[in-house]
Amino acid sequence: MLNSLPKASDHVFGEGNLSSFRWNHVLQRKKLAKKLQNPRLNQITFHTFRHWKATVEYHRTKDILHIKQLLGHRSIQSTLIYTQLISFEEDEYHVKVAKTIEEACELAEAGFDYFTAMDSAQIFRKRK
Repeated sequence: MLNSLPKASDHVFGEGNLSSFRWNHVLQRKKLAKKLQNPRLNQITFHTFRHWKATVEYHRTKDILHIKQLLGHRSIQSTLIYTQLISFEEDEYHVKVAKTIEEACELAEAGFDYFTAMDSAQIFRKRK
């Protein structure tokens, strides 16, 4: 979605002083924490979003080298700090069975991932 916006700068938030972006974030965060009566919101920083993105992306791809490149790190050790290896076992899936090649192609086009095969049928799954 960001790529569809007009690009006036190489920076995501445009040209400007980084401390002013941080200060604006702090003010908005305080307002939201007060409005929602949730003081934990004051703990969220830009750095928190970086950790979250790295963790979610690792969970999605299981490719630590991709995360290293995404974060722009030189060392894999730095990337491991950001990528918290948390358990997502509670994830739920939609499961579909394909008995023909056409059904398998339709499921793959719909975003389902191949899981396994049983009794001449292929099982596909997709996150809910």
